[in-house]
Amino acid sequence: MPRVQRRGKTPTRERRTAACGVTDAGSQQARGGSRCLAVREQAYSAQQRQRTPSRTSVPSTRGTSAAAPSTIVEDVMGFSNSLLTNAAAFVQDYILPAVTASVPISAAPNIHALSNSRSSDGLPDLQSWLQVFRHSLPTFHAHAAQDVNMPDGTRKVQADAFAAEFEGALASLSADPTMELAGHQVQPLNCKTLCALRDNCLSNAGFTDVFLSVKVKENADSLLLLPALLLELDAVTDGRARLELALRGVFSGNIFDLGAAASAELYEAGGGSFADTRAQLLSRPWAVDHLDAFLGRCEAGPAYAKAVMFVDNAGPDVVLGMLPFARELLKQGTKVILAANSGPSINDITAQELQPVLLQASVGDAVLQGALHTGALSVMASGNLLPVIDLLRVSSELAAACVGVDLVVLEGMGRAIETNLNALFSVDSLKLGMIKHPEVAACLGGRLYDCVIKFDRAQA
Repeated sequence: MPRVQRRGKTPTRERRTAACGVTDAGSQQARGGSRCLAVREQAYSAQQRQRTPSRTSVPSTRGTSAAAPSTIVEDVMGFSNSLLTNAAAFVQDYILPAVTASVPISAAPNIHALSNSRSSDGLPDLQSWLQVFRHSLPTFHAHAAQDVNMPDGTRKVQADAFAAEFEGALASLSADPTMELAGHQVQPLNCKTLCALRDNCLSNAGFTDVFLSVKVKENADSLLLLPALLLELDAVTDGRARLELALRGVFSGNIFDLGAAASAELYEAGGGSFADTRAQLLSRPWAVDHLDAFLGRCEAGPAYAKAVMFVDNAGPDVVLGMLPFARELLKQGTKVILAANSGPSINDITAQELQPVLLQASVGDAVLQGALHTGALSVMASGNLLPVIDLLRVSSELAAACVGVDLVVLEGMGRAIETNLNALFSVDSLKLGMIKHPEVAACLGGRLYDCVIKFDRAQA
Protein backbone atom coordinates (compact mmCIF):
# COMPACT_ATOMS: atom_id res chain seq x y z
CA MET A 1 0.00 0.00 0.00
CA PRO A 2 1.64 3.27 -1.09
CA ARG A 3 2.46 5.96 1.37
CA VAL A 4 2.61 9.69 0.90
CA GLN A 5 6.17 10.90 0.86
CA ARG A 6 7.04 13.02 3.87
CA ARG A 7 8.52 16.40 3.15
CA GLY A 8 9.90 19.00 5.48
CA LYS A 9 9.80 19.00 9.25
CA THR A 10 6.97 17.93 11.48
CA PRO A 11 4.88 20.98 12.54
CA THR A 12 5.99 22.35 15.87
CA ARG A 13 2.51 21.88 17.40
CA GLU A 14 3.00 18.11 17.11
CA ARG A 15 5.44 16.46 19.47
CA ARG A 16 5.72 13.65 21.96
CA THR A 17 5.13 14.05 25.65
CA ALA A 18 6.25 11.54 28.20
CA ALA A 19 3.16 11.80 30.40
CA CYS A 20 1.37 8.47 30.70
CA GLY A 21 3.41 7.12 27.79
CA VAL A 22 1.00 8.72 25.34
CA THR A 23 2.11 10.12 22.01
CA ASP A 24 0.49 13.51 22.45
CA ALA A 25 0.69 15.95 19.55
CA GLY A 26 0.23 19.48 20.72
CA SER A 27 -1.35 18.75 24.08
CA GLN A 28 0.86 21.15 26.00
CA GLN A 29 -0.04 23.95 23.63
CA ALA A 30 -3.67 23.00 23.84
CA ARG A 31 -3.58 23.50 27.59
CA GLY A 32 -1.75 26.82 27.38
CA GLY A 33 -4.83 28.88 28.11
CA SER A 34 -3.27 32.23 27.34
CA ARG A 35 -2.41 31.30 23.78
CA CYS A 36 -5.44 31.62 21.56
CA LEU A 37 -6.47 28.52 19.59
CA ALA A 38 -7.02 30.69 16.55
CA VAL A 39 -3.38 31.79 16.58
CA ARG A 40 -2.23 28.18 16.76
CA GLU A 41 -4.54 27.16 13.94
CA GLN A 42 -3.37 30.09 11.78
CA ALA A 43 0.27 29.18 12.30
CA TYR A 44 -0.43 25.56 11.48
CA SER A 45 -2.42 26.52 8.38
CA ALA A 46 0.45 28.70 7.22
CA GLN A 47 2.82 25.75 7.49
CA GLN A 48 0.42 23.63 5.51
CA ARG A 49 0.02 26.26 2.78
CA GLN A 50 3.81 26.42 2.40
CA ARG A 51 3.83 22.66 1.85
CA THR A 52 0.88 22.63 -0.57
CA PRO A 53 2.02 23.48 -4.12
CA SER A 54 -1.32 23.00 -5.80
CA ARG A 55 -5.07 23.22 -5.15
CA THR A 56 -6.12 21.36 -8.25
CA SER A 57 -8.30 18.30 -7.80
CA VAL A 58 -7.08 15.34 -9.87
CA PRO A 59 -8.12 11.69 -10.15
CA SER A 60 -6.69 9.30 -7.59
CA THR A 61 -3.47 7.51 -8.42
CA ARG A 62 -3.51 5.28 -5.37
CA GLY A 63 -1.92 1.94 -6.08
CA THR A 64 0.73 3.44 -8.37
CA SER A 65 4.01 5.18 -7.73
CA ALA A 66 2.54 8.54 -8.71
CA ALA A 67 1.90 11.30 -6.19
CA ALA A 68 -1.25 11.15 -4.09
CA PRO A 69 -4.23 13.15 -5.40
CA SER A 70 -5.27 16.58 -4.33
CA THR A 71 -8.75 16.12 -2.95
CA ILE A 72 -11.44 18.26 -1.41
CA VAL A 73 -13.68 16.61 1.14
CA GLU A 74 -16.72 18.40 2.49
CA ASP A 75 -18.99 17.42 5.33
CA VAL A 76 -22.73 17.45 5.90
CA MET A 77 -22.46 20.92 7.46
CA GLY A 78 -20.33 22.55 4.79
CA PHE A 79 -16.99 22.13 6.60
CA SER A 80 -14.17 21.43 4.17
CA ASN A 81 -11.57 18.89 5.25
CA SER A 82 -9.17 20.85 3.04
CA LEU A 83 -6.93 19.73 0.20
CA LEU A 84 -5.28 16.42 0.85
CA THR A 85 -2.01 16.22 -1.09
CA ASN A 86 1.28 14.44 -1.01
CA ALA A 87 2.68 17.77 0.20
CA ALA A 88 0.73 17.40 3.45
CA ALA A 89 3.99 15.70 4.43
CA PHE A 90 2.86 13.43 7.25
CA VAL A 91 -0.47 12.02 6.11
CA GLN A 92 -1.10 8.62 4.55
CA ASP A 93 -3.30 8.63 1.46
CA TYR A 94 -5.09 5.48 2.59
CA ILE A 95 -6.14 6.85 5.95
CA LEU A 96 -7.57 10.16 4.73
CA PRO A 97 -10.91 10.57 2.96
CA ALA A 98 -10.68 10.45 -0.80
CA VAL A 99 -13.19 11.14 -3.53
CA THR A 100 -11.90 9.48 -6.67
CA ALA A 101 -12.79 9.81 -10.32
CA SER A 102 -14.60 6.49 -10.18
CA VAL A 103 -17.07 7.72 -7.55
CA PRO A 104 -20.10 9.63 -8.87
CA ILE A 105 -20.21 13.19 -7.60
CA SER A 106 -23.60 12.49 -6.06
CA ALA A 107 -21.90 10.07 -3.70
CA ALA A 108 -19.39 12.68 -2.62
CA PRO A 109 -19.85 15.15 0.22
CA ASN A 110 -21.24 18.54 -0.68
CA ILE A 111 -18.82 21.40 -1.23
CA HIS A 112 -20.03 24.77 -0.05
CA ALA A 113 -19.80 27.22 2.82
CA LEU A 114 -22.65 27.89 5.19
CA SER A 115 -25.16 30.35 3.76
CA ASN A 116 -28.37 32.07 4.81
CA SER A 117 -30.54 29.81 2.69
CA ARG A 118 -31.18 26.09 2.93
CA SER A 119 -29.31 24.31 0.17
CA SER A 120 -31.07 22.20 -2.42
CA ASP A 121 -29.90 19.01 -0.71
CA GLY A 122 -31.65 19.92 2.55
CA LEU A 123 -28.61 20.95 4.61
CA PRO A 124 -29.28 23.30 7.54
CA ASP A 125 -28.77 26.98 6.82
CA LEU A 126 -26.40 29.35 8.55
CA GLN A 127 -28.94 30.75 11.01
CA SER A 128 -29.86 27.23 12.13
CA TRP A 129 -26.24 26.44 12.94
CA LEU A 130 -25.72 29.71 14.75
CA GLN A 131 -28.76 28.77 16.84
CA VAL A 132 -27.16 25.41 17.67
CA PHE A 133 -24.21 27.24 19.16
CA ARG A 134 -26.43 29.76 20.96
CA HIS A 135 -28.31 26.89 22.58
CA SER A 136 -25.02 25.48 23.91
CA LEU A 137 -24.07 28.74 25.65
CA PRO A 138 -25.94 28.22 28.98
CA THR A 139 -24.22 24.87 29.56
CA PHE A 140 -20.76 26.26 28.87
CA HIS A 141 -21.43 29.35 31.00
CA ALA A 142 -22.64 27.24 33.93
CA HIS A 143 -19.61 24.94 33.88
CA ALA A 144 -17.23 27.88 33.49
CA ALA A 145 -18.80 29.55 36.53
CA GLN A 146 -18.11 26.36 38.54
CA ASP A 147 -14.60 25.70 37.22
CA VAL A 148 -12.44 24.96 40.27
CA ASN A 149 -9.30 25.70 38.25
CA MET A 150 -10.32 29.36 38.18
CA PRO A 151 -9.84 31.44 41.38
CA ASP A 152 -13.06 31.49 43.37
CA GLY A 153 -13.44 35.24 43.31
CA THR A 154 -13.15 35.55 39.53
CA ARG A 155 -15.08 32.53 38.22
CA LYS A 156 -18.42 34.27 37.77
CA VAL A 157 -16.89 37.43 36.31
CA GLN A 158 -14.79 35.48 33.80
CA ALA A 159 -17.68 33.16 32.92
CA ASP A 160 -19.79 36.23 32.16
CA ALA A 161 -16.95 37.63 30.04
CA PHE A 162 -16.81 34.42 28.03
CA ALA A 163 -20.57 34.41 27.48
CA ALA A 164 -20.62 38.06 26.45
CA GLU A 165 -17.82 37.66 23.92
CA PHE A 166 -19.22 34.47 22.39
CA GLU A 167 -22.79 35.76 22.25
CA GLY A 168 -21.60 39.00 20.69
CA ALA A 169 -19.55 37.14 18.11
CA LEU A 170 -22.53 34.98 17.11
CA ALA A 171 -24.71 38.09 16.80
CA SER A 172 -22.14 39.77 14.57
CA LEU A 173 -21.84 36.71 12.34
CA SER A 174 -25.61 36.41 12.14
CA ALA A 175 -25.78 39.98 10.85
CA ASP A 176 -22.83 39.57 8.46
CA PRO A 177 -21.62 35.99 7.87
CA THR A 178 -18.67 37.23 5.79
CA MET A 179 -17.17 39.49 8.42
CA GLU A 180 -13.82 38.95 10.10
CA LEU A 181 -13.66 38.99 13.90
CA ALA A 182 -10.57 40.45 15.53
CA GLY A 183 -8.59 37.75 17.32
CA HIS A 184 -10.55 34.90 15.76
CA GLN A 185 -10.32 32.88 12.57
CA VAL A 186 -13.95 32.47 11.53
CA GLN A 187 -13.72 32.45 7.74
CA PRO A 188 -14.82 30.41 5.99
CA LEU A 189 -17.71 30.19 8.42
CA ASN A 190 -18.43 26.55 9.21
CA CYS A 191 -18.74 24.07 12.04
CA LYS A 192 -15.02 23.88 12.65
CA THR A 193 -14.52 27.63 12.88
CA LEU A 194 -17.58 28.05 15.11
CA CYS A 195 -16.25 25.36 17.49
CA ALA A 196 -12.85 27.08 17.51
CA LEU A 197 -14.54 30.43 18.15
CA ARG A 198 -16.25 29.06 21.25
CA ASP A 199 -13.03 27.54 22.59
CA ASN A 200 -11.15 30.76 21.84
CA CYS A 201 -13.68 32.79 23.82
CA LEU A 202 -13.23 30.42 26.76
CA SER A 203 -9.45 30.75 26.45
CA ASN A 204 -9.67 34.54 26.30
CA ALA A 205 -11.55 34.47 29.61
CA GLY A 206 -8.84 32.28 31.18
CA PHE A 207 -10.57 28.89 30.98
CA THR A 208 -8.74 25.80 29.72
CA ASP A 209 -10.94 22.80 30.56
CA VAL A 210 -14.30 23.74 32.11
CA PHE A 211 -15.63 20.17 31.93
CA LEU A 212 -12.65 18.53 33.62
CA SER A 213 -14.41 17.70 36.91
CA VAL A 214 -17.34 16.18 35.02
CA LYS A 215 -15.01 14.02 32.95
CA VAL A 216 -13.17 12.76 36.03
CA LYS A 217 -16.42 11.86 37.78
CA GLU A 218 -17.99 10.17 34.76
CA ASN A 219 -14.83 8.17 34.03
CA ALA A 220 -14.76 6.88 37.61
CA ASP A 221 -18.47 6.04 37.64
CA SER A 222 -18.26 4.25 34.29
CA LEU A 223 -15.25 2.19 35.31
CA LEU A 224 -17.32 0.78 38.17
CA LEU A 225 -19.94 -0.43 35.69
CA LEU A 226 -17.52 -1.84 33.12
CA PRO A 227 -16.78 -5.30 34.61
CA ALA A 228 -20.47 -6.25 34.74
CA LEU A 229 -20.95 -4.99 31.18
CA LEU A 230 -18.05 -7.09 29.89
CA LEU A 231 -19.45 -10.15 31.66
CA GLU A 232 -22.82 -9.48 30.03
CA LEU A 233 -21.21 -9.27 26.60
CA ASP A 234 -19.11 -12.38 27.10
CA ALA A 235 -22.21 -14.33 28.11
CA VAL A 236 -23.63 -13.82 24.60
CA THR A 237 -22.33 -16.81 22.67
CA ASP A 238 -23.44 -15.72 19.20
CA GLY A 239 -20.72 -13.49 17.76
CA ARG A 240 -23.03 -11.41 15.59
CA ALA A 241 -25.47 -10.75 18.45
CA ARG A 242 -22.58 -9.89 20.79
CA LEU A 243 -21.13 -7.37 18.34
CA GLU A 244 -24.55 -5.78 17.84
CA LEU A 245 -24.97 -5.44 21.59
CA ALA A 246 -21.58 -3.75 21.82
CA LEU A 247 -22.53 -1.34 19.03
CA ARG A 248 -25.79 -0.50 20.76
CA GLY A 249 -23.64 0.32 23.76
CA VAL A 250 -21.72 2.82 21.64
CA PHE A 251 -24.96 4.69 20.90
CA SER A 252 -26.01 4.54 24.55
CA GLY A 253 -22.70 5.96 25.74
CA ASN A 254 -22.68 8.69 23.11
CA ILE A 255 -25.67 10.37 24.72
CA PHE A 256 -23.18 11.76 27.26
CA ASP A 257 -22.45 14.89 25.22
CA LEU A 258 -22.39 18.26 26.98
CA GLY A 259 -21.82 20.13 23.74
CA ALA A 260 -25.43 19.64 22.65
CA ALA A 261 -28.19 21.46 24.50
CA ALA A 262 -30.63 18.51 24.50
CA SER A 263 -28.23 15.94 25.93
CA ALA A 264 -26.71 18.49 28.33
CA GLU A 265 -30.14 19.20 29.77
CA LEU A 266 -30.77 15.46 30.04
CA TYR A 267 -27.49 15.05 31.93
CA GLU A 268 -28.25 17.91 34.32
CA ALA A 269 -31.66 16.37 35.02
CA GLY A 270 -30.01 13.14 36.12
CA GLY A 271 -30.34 11.34 32.79
CA GLY A 272 -30.96 7.62 32.61
CA SER A 273 -28.73 4.66 33.34
CA PHE A 274 -26.55 3.18 30.60
CA ALA A 275 -28.63 0.00 30.57
CA ASP A 276 -31.90 1.91 30.38
CA THR A 277 -30.63 4.10 27.56
CA ARG A 278 -29.47 1.06 25.60
CA ALA A 279 -32.80 -0.69 26.12
CA GLN A 280 -34.71 2.39 25.01
CA LEU A 281 -32.80 3.24 21.83
CA LEU A 282 -35.12 4.37 19.07
CA SER A 283 -36.43 1.56 16.92
CA ARG A 284 -34.84 0.70 13.63
CA PRO A 285 -34.49 1.71 10.91
CA TRP A 286 -32.29 4.50 12.26
CA ALA A 287 -31.50 7.78 10.50
CA VAL A 288 -28.60 6.05 8.75
CA ASP A 289 -28.76 2.31 9.28
CA HIS A 290 -25.99 0.12 7.88
CA LEU A 291 -25.90 -2.12 10.94
CA ASP A 292 -26.69 -5.30 9.04
CA ALA A 293 -24.06 -4.54 6.41
CA PHE A 294 -21.30 -4.09 9.00
CA LEU A 295 -22.34 -7.13 11.02
CA GLY A 296 -22.45 -9.16 7.81
CA ARG A 297 -18.94 -8.04 6.84
CA CYS A 298 -17.57 -8.99 10.26
CA GLU A 299 -19.40 -12.31 10.23
CA ALA A 300 -18.16 -13.21 6.74
CA GLY A 301 -14.57 -12.24 7.49
CA PRO A 302 -11.71 -12.07 7.23
CA ALA A 303 -11.16 -10.16 10.45
CA TYR A 304 -9.78 -6.68 10.07
CA ALA A 305 -6.02 -6.51 10.59
CA LYS A 306 -5.87 -3.08 12.19
CA ALA A 307 -8.42 -0.43 13.13
CA VAL A 308 -8.01 3.19 14.13
CA MET A 309 -10.91 4.43 16.24
CA PHE A 310 -11.41 8.18 16.71
CA VAL A 311 -13.16 8.34 20.07
CA ASP A 312 -15.40 11.12 21.39
CA ASN A 313 -16.54 11.82 24.95
CA ALA A 314 -15.21 10.78 28.33
CA GLY A 315 -17.24 8.67 30.74
CA PRO A 316 -19.80 6.16 29.46
CA ASP A 317 -19.12 7.10 25.85
CA VAL A 318 -15.58 5.77 25.73
CA VAL A 319 -15.60 3.43 28.77
CA LEU A 320 -18.92 1.64 28.24
CA GLY A 321 -19.29 2.25 24.51
CA MET A 322 -16.12 2.36 22.47
CA LEU A 323 -13.90 0.27 24.73
CA PRO A 324 -16.19 -2.80 24.72
CA PHE A 325 -16.54 -2.39 20.93
CA ALA A 326 -12.76 -2.24 20.57
CA ARG A 327 -12.52 -5.32 22.80
CA GLU A 328 -14.79 -7.25 20.45
CA LEU A 329 -12.48 -6.39 17.55
CA LEU A 330 -9.45 -7.41 19.63
CA LYS A 331 -11.05 -10.81 20.27
CA GLN A 332 -11.28 -11.26 16.49
CA GLY A 333 -7.53 -10.62 16.17
CA THR A 334 -7.73 -6.96 15.11
CA LYS A 335 -5.13 -4.51 16.40
CA VAL A 336 -6.76 -1.32 17.67
CA ILE A 337 -5.52 2.25 17.98
CA LEU A 338 -7.71 4.50 20.14
CA ALA A 339 -7.16 8.03 18.81
CA ALA A 340 -8.23 10.78 21.20
CA ASN A 341 -7.93 14.55 21.23
CA SER A 342 -4.57 16.16 21.97
CA GLY A 343 -6.19 18.83 24.12
CA PRO A 344 -9.45 19.52 25.95
CA SER A 345 -12.66 20.57 24.23
CA ILE A 346 -16.13 20.18 25.77
CA ASN A 347 -16.27 16.80 27.56
CA ASP A 348 -14.25 14.99 24.89
CA ILE A 349 -11.61 12.75 26.39
CA THR A 350 -7.96 13.52 25.69
CA ALA A 351 -5.24 10.99 25.01
CA GLN A 352 -3.53 11.82 28.30
CA GLU A 353 -6.81 11.20 30.13
CA LEU A 354 -7.61 8.03 28.23
CA GLN A 355 -4.36 6.21 28.95
CA PRO A 356 -4.88 5.84 32.73
CA VAL A 357 -8.57 5.09 32.18
CA LEU A 358 -7.59 2.25 29.86
CA LEU A 359 -5.10 0.89 32.39
CA GLN A 360 -7.79 0.88 35.08
CA ALA A 361 -10.27 -0.74 32.70
CA SER A 362 -7.85 -3.57 31.97
CA VAL A 363 -7.53 -4.62 35.62
CA GLY A 364 -9.11 -8.04 35.91
CA ASP A 365 -9.83 -8.38 32.17
CA ALA A 366 -7.57 -10.80 30.34
CA VAL A 367 -8.47 -9.52 26.87
CA LEU A 368 -7.58 -5.89 27.58
CA GLN A 369 -4.54 -6.76 29.67
CA GLY A 370 -3.18 -9.06 26.99
CA ALA A 371 -3.79 -6.52 24.24
CA LEU A 372 -2.01 -3.77 26.17
CA HIS A 373 0.90 -6.10 26.96
CA THR A 374 1.41 -7.11 23.33
CA GLY A 375 0.75 -3.66 21.89
CA ALA A 376 -2.38 -4.81 20.07
CA LEU A 377 -4.27 -2.03 21.88
CA SER A 378 -2.81 1.46 22.16
CA VAL A 379 -3.77 5.08 22.77
CA MET A 380 -2.53 7.88 20.55
CA ALA A 381 -3.15 11.60 20.36
CA SER A 382 -4.92 12.56 17.15
CA GLY A 383 -3.46 16.06 16.93
CA ASN A 384 -7.02 17.42 17.12
CA LEU A 385 -8.13 20.17 19.51
CA LEU A 386 -11.84 20.42 18.70
CA PRO A 387 -15.03 18.31 19.03
CA VAL A 388 -15.05 17.99 15.24
CA ILE A 389 -12.08 16.70 13.27
CA ASP A 390 -10.24 17.73 10.14
CA LEU A 391 -8.48 14.55 9.07
CA LEU A 392 -5.82 16.53 7.23
CA ARG A 393 -4.49 17.58 10.60
CA VAL A 394 -3.95 14.27 12.33
CA SER A 395 -0.63 14.08 14.16
CA SER A 396 2.39 12.78 12.30
CA GLU A 397 2.79 10.04 14.93
CA LEU A 398 -0.75 8.82 14.40
CA ALA A 399 -0.40 8.88 10.63
CA ALA A 400 2.76 6.79 10.86
CA ALA A 401 1.07 4.32 13.22
CA CYS A 402 -1.79 3.88 10.76
CA VAL A 403 0.32 1.90 8.32
CA GLY A 404 -1.65 -1.29 7.72
CA VAL A 405 -4.99 0.09 8.91
CA ASP A 406 -7.92 -1.46 7.04
CA LEU A 407 -10.78 -0.03 9.12
CA VAL A 408 -11.36 3.59 10.15
CA VAL A 409 -13.96 4.19 12.87
CA LEU A 410 -15.22 7.71 13.53
CA GLU A 411 -17.45 8.08 16.58
CA GLY A 412 -19.60 10.88 17.88
CA MET A 413 -21.87 13.53 16.46
CA GLY A 414 -19.04 15.96 15.71
CA ARG A 415 -16.50 13.59 14.14
CA ALA A 416 -18.76 11.01 12.50
CA ILE A 417 -21.90 12.93 11.56
CA GLU A 418 -21.25 16.65 11.34
CA THR A 419 -17.83 16.60 9.69
CA ASN A 420 -17.18 13.25 8.03
CA LEU A 421 -20.46 11.46 7.39
CA ASN A 422 -20.00 11.54 3.61
CA ALA A 423 -16.23 11.16 3.56
CA LEU A 424 -15.02 8.23 1.48
CA PHE A 425 -11.90 6.28 2.38
CA SER A 426 -9.56 3.94 0.58
CA VAL A 427 -10.20 1.43 3.38
CA ASP A 428 -13.45 0.34 5.02
CA SER A 429 -14.95 3.01 7.27
CA LEU A 430 -17.58 3.03 10.01
CA LYS A 431 -19.27 6.19 11.32
CA LEU A 432 -21.15 5.88 14.62
CA GLY A 433 -23.10 8.40 16.66
CA MET A 434 -26.33 9.54 18.23
CA ILE A 435 -28.08 12.67 16.91
CA LYS A 436 -28.51 15.28 19.65
CA HIS A 437 -29.12 18.39 17.54
CA PRO A 438 -32.67 18.68 16.17
CA GLU A 439 -31.27 20.58 13.18
CA VAL A 440 -29.10 17.59 12.24
CA ALA A 441 -32.01 15.21 12.77
CA ALA A 442 -34.11 17.25 10.34
CA CYS A 443 -31.26 17.31 7.85
CA LEU A 444 -30.97 13.52 7.88
CA GLY A 445 -34.70 12.89 8.01
CA GLY A 446 -34.33 11.31 11.42
CA ARG A 447 -35.43 11.90 15.00
CA LEU A 448 -33.78 13.50 18.01
CA TYR A 449 -31.69 10.79 19.71
CA ASP A 450 -31.76 8.77 16.50
CA CYS A 451 -28.74 6.61 15.73
CA VAL A 452 -26.33 6.73 12.82
CA ILE A 453 -24.25 3.78 11.70
CA LYS A 454 -22.77 4.32 8.25
CA PHE A 455 -20.56 1.58 6.81
CA ASP A 456 -18.71 2.19 3.56
CA ARG A 457 -16.46 -0.29 1.83
CA ALA A 458 -13.02 0.76 0.63
CA GLN A 459 -13.02 3.03 -2.40
CA ALA A 460 -10.75 1.89 -5.22
